[in-house]
Amino acid sequence: MRTFWIIAGAILVWTLIGDAAYLAQVSADLDALAHTDPVSAEAFRTMPVWAWSAYAIAVWGGTAAAITLLLRRRAAVHLFALSLAGVIAQFSWTFLGTDLIAKKGLGAAVFPLVIALIGVASLLYARRKAADKTLR
Repeated sequence: MRTFWIIAGAILVWTLIGDAAYLAQVSADLDALAHTDPVSAEAFRTMPVWAWSAYAIAVWGGTAAAITLLLRRRAAVHLFALSLAGVIAQFSWTFLGTDLIAKKGLGAAVFPLVIALIGVASLLYARRKAADKTLR
């Protein structure tokens, strides 16, 4: 049971970092950002509302899922699935709707891939905990 608390706690910390990143990006001064990272500033400036919404669902849904996991509730499985869907939708726009890879290179896809993999791992972990009756 100790392992459960460590893993669930780590997932919560990860999601809180995502929340902070979302808040930083949604409130960024794009003119100032354009001086240091014009590619990201343009991506944020042109990001459609649906992609911002998907981003919000990804991060806030992930945090709700992590808290629900810590409360040992089965709803965590559904919330992690919702969060992962948000991740996929948001990064679909980022990589298919922009020329970010052309301008920044394939390295720009590494961290989003890590985010998606952690999302999948969190969902699979919650499903396993639901199956072994850790979650009620």
